[in-house]
Amino acid sequence: MRDLILLLTVCCASVAFAQSAKSIEIIAPDNQKTIVTSVELLKYPQHTIDSIQITNHLKEYKSTLKNIKGVLLKDVLSKISFKEKSPKVLSEYYITCIAEDGYKVVFSWNEIFNTAVGDTVLLIPETESRLKDGISTLSPTDFATGRRYVKMLKTIQLKKVNE
Repeated sequence: MRDLILLLTVCCASVAFAQSAKSIEIIAPDNQKTIVTSVELLKYPQHTIDSIQITNHLKEYKSTLKNIKGVLLKDVLSKISFKEKSPKVLSEYYITCIAEDGYKVVFSWNEIFNTAVGDTVLLIPETESRLKDGISTLSPTDFATGRRYVKMLKTIQLKKVNE
């Protein structure tokens, strides 16, 4: 009986882990939460990268990602409303991408919506070839590409600097 309970616990935990890897939560500045699934991400315009080397903070080679298909982070975030009276206030916002293990990376609103970086930062839906990574985000134009490569992305938070 004890073995059966242990087996059921492990199965339930595995299902919960698998479910969380297939969606991300976006928390808007007003704390409104939106869940976006891998399937929903596939509805956005797709962008591909044949391959990219992942490097650490010292720019040392760690791995190579191949056949990457993702959607622009800015396309997904453009659906989030800001209740600001002036667009100039948007310069005070930043975006934090948080992995399931607590790893965090930050982008500024201007970096995503007002520079060429925003034209490259991808949300990569979970695919059969990358089940272990879940949904991830990648900034391929960074010099040290691994610094903002977030695997098992769980949450994207948008906040104002003075908060």
